Parts: sequence; C-alpha cells; structure tokens
Amino acid sequence: MLAAGLLCACGPVGSAVAEGSYTTGQFVRGNVLESTEGDIHYSYWLPDGYDGETEYPLMMTLPGYGGMWFGEDSEGTNLRERGVSVWTEIDEPMIVVSPQVTDWHDTSARQTIELTEYFLENFAVDRTRVYGAGYSAGGETMSRVMGMRPDLFAAYLHGASQWDGEFAPAAQSKTAVYIFMGEHDEYYGSDRAREAYDGLLEAYRQTGLDDEEIDELLRLWIPDDAWFADRGITNQHGGGNVLFEEERVISWLLDQSRTEEQP
Repeated sequence: MLAAGLLCACGPVGSAVAEGSYTTGQFVRGNVLESTEGDIHYSYWLPDGYDGETEYPLMMTLPGYGGMWFGEDSEGTNLRERGVSVWTEIDEPMIVVSPQVTDWHDTSARQTIELTEYFLENFAVDRTRVYGAGYSAGGETMSRVMGMRPDLFAAYLHGASQWDGEFAPAAQSKTAVYIFMGEHDEYYGSDRAREAYDGLLEAYRQTGLDDEEIDELLRLWIPDDAWFADRGITNQHGGGNVLFEEERVISWLLDQSRTEEQP
C-alpha cells in the first residue's frame, strides 16, 4: 500500500492497476497496468510532499535491455540504471516513471504511450513539461513513441540508440530532441546517431523552420574517444550512461516546454 499522504492511483475506465509497495525516498515497485496492449510492468517515483494537487513535470524513462521485463526475477532491474535514478536527484522535483517493456517494437511503444496517458489522467502532472528518455533498447522504443505520439512530450533524450520511428511526427509537433552517441559506440556505431539527426533535421526543415529555430529544438552530441578516456570509460556503449551526469544535457532537456502554439 502507499505511504500515508500519497494518493492511490485509480485506473481509467477499461483498465486496472496493481499497486506496488512504497517506502519514503524510494521508487514504488511492482506496479502492473492491465492495458489494451497487455500487462505493463513499471516503477514510479513521487516527489516529497506530493499531494495530488500541485503539478509536477513528468519523466518517462526507458532503460536498456538489461532493465526490461523478463519475468518476476527482473522486477526492479530498471532501477539500477543511471538513466532512471538520476531524475530523482535533480534540483527540481519530478514524477518519474520507468516502464519495463518486453521488446523494442511497436507493442512496447504503444504500452509506453498508454502508461504516459495513465499518469496524465491520474496524477498531478504539468502537461506542458512531459519528458522522455531512452537508452539503448529503451531508445529504440522511445523513438517509436516519437513517431506515434510526440505531442505528449516537450522533449526527448535519445541516448546511445538507433532511431526506429518516423521522423516527421516529432518535427510536426515541434518536440525537442537531444541525440547522444559515442564516436565508437560498440553496439550501434555513431553513424546511427548522424542518420537520426539528419532525418530529423530534414523533417524540421519541411515544417518551414529555419536552421536557427531548429537548433533550439534539435541537438546532436557525439563525444570522441578522449572524452570517454578522461572519464575512465573503456566501453562507450555501456559507459555512455555517464550522459545522465551531464548537467548541460539535463538542463537543456528540462528547459523545454510545450506551448499553446505547438500542434
């Protein structure tokens, strides 16, 4: 059950939710949303003093392969990843949600969308400041989300992954995107990041934005070998999670917000 003072989330019509356990200063683990796309296993974090009325930014963050759902023994493995825990440590309090999906294809993307909508309907969320982050396999899923419902998000951080979704929807909704990849990422290679950037750049241009306007919405960072070596990282793909320690990246993402003018 939830700790005193926290509101129990009641699922929207047509769905049911099994609530996990809560301890102050920790994630609520063991949650299952029975959705139209099957069971969605997830963990979430509420800011201290959450009262169900004060609105907070929402971060939907998807882990890499090791944090996905592979059965009961995998519950909570997503919480070991820096791309999940870091959002509970920043200066600004946020609601943090991390689904453990079962693949990196369209079903998991639709599950992520349904879970996002569930939190928008049942928690006190600032709808102008909903963010996404995906690392490795989680980035593949979140890129598909950006091809389906980018309008839900103000900005998305695409870390060490390939872009599997469409480019045009994100550009048309003017959702901001930050792409990160090591120059010699052992799994994907940096060309995947450049291809994603070029595809999004062209899609943004097709909306009529000029390059200066696009630069406010689209960023690419490919650190070289020396950058990783300076941090004692010998594996750029696994070690790339250090991305989430970069204040300039976190600040850029959280500075983004949706406006009434955005589609």
